Amino acid sequence: MSRAACNRGPRVLFLWNVPERLREYLRRGLVGVDLELDFPEDTSSVELIRRAPGAAALVGWRPTAELLEAAGELRLFINPGAGVQHLVELFRDFSLRHPEHDVTLVNGHGNAGFTAQHTVALLLALTNRVVPHHNWMVQGRWRTGDAEAASLPLKDRRIGLLGYGHVNRRVHRLLVAFGPRFAALRRDWSRAVEPPGHLDRYTSEELDRFLDWADVLIVCLPQTAATTGLIGAAELDRLGPRSLLVNVGRGPIIDEEALFTALRTGWLAGAALDVWYDYRPEPDDAGRRRPHRHPFHELNNVVLSPHRAASPFDDLGRWDEVICNLTRLVAGRRDFLNIIDLERGY
Repeated sequence: MSRAACNRGPRVLFLWNVPERLREYLRRGLVGVDLELDFPEDTSSVELIRRAPGAAALVGWRPTAELLEAAGELRLFINPGAGVQHLVELFRDFSLRHPEHDVTLVNGHGNAGFTAQHTVALLLALTNRVVPHHNWMVQGRWRTGDAEAASLPLKDRRIGLLGYGHVNRRVHRLLVAFGPRFAALRRDWSRAVEPPGHLDRYTSEELDRFLDWADVLIVCLPQTAATTGLIGAAELDRLGPRSLLVNVGRGPIIDEEALFTALRTGWLAGAALDVWYDYRPEPDDAGRRRPHRHPFHELNNVVLSPHRAASPFDDLGRWDEVICNLTRLVAGRRDFLNIIDLERGY
């Protein structure tokens, strides 16, 4: 059946073919909630637009303007992932055309724990030179040591957390035991939770001072007009020689050419990158696809990761925020989790 109801209250339209395992998880989580779950088997644009009238909520990643226009009773749009840079302009335009419609856009941070775990794994892979030692072992080179690739202790390092949201707060907690010092830069500290230990706090206007202080930079910012290109050659110079960088936010936050140059020349000791610059790369003559324009794969001081920090993607617990927001919708509440400020873009 394509629809499941907890009684027959407001209808929620899902915009992709939801696996049965997830359907059952959502049904169990919404038992007793007066809500109709609409799981279409046909998720073509035509069919979704046909079903949109009367839907109070839409859940999915890439709605069209036509779909939003058709959903005349829409109150809540849930993007189950963190990134909403592809939605902000769409919803801004919709709100300008339809100021009478009060539609709330929210995103999801159910994968924040996994992303923080991967962030720490990337940093430790850099500091402990895991990748080259693994490759040497595969090649049969036994007991290659400090002369080739010594580890870099984290104790007393100055870790700068660029962004202090759902992910970097968890990264902070995970790294405390290694004994580094911490600072974080955040646009608005009035909404931040208390850190797990001492934390020097910087605001957006203090970016230069923040970078001057840090020798490890962990980037976890959303991509907005204000953050795109935020870190360029001048900012990387401020980190100082032999610094480390981890980016799990969005690739374009860091200028690609400046980053490649800093790594190739050895100004940066290393970088671990899970986010990239070209998500639809054309294959080369050998069928290889590279999500970048500069040959990062040729460098020996980079850990490459294919935007998989949020793995495992089939974890059902990440949908608990969706269940919570749908429950609040039925209750008539508007204090949804993870509301996107369309002016700020996140």
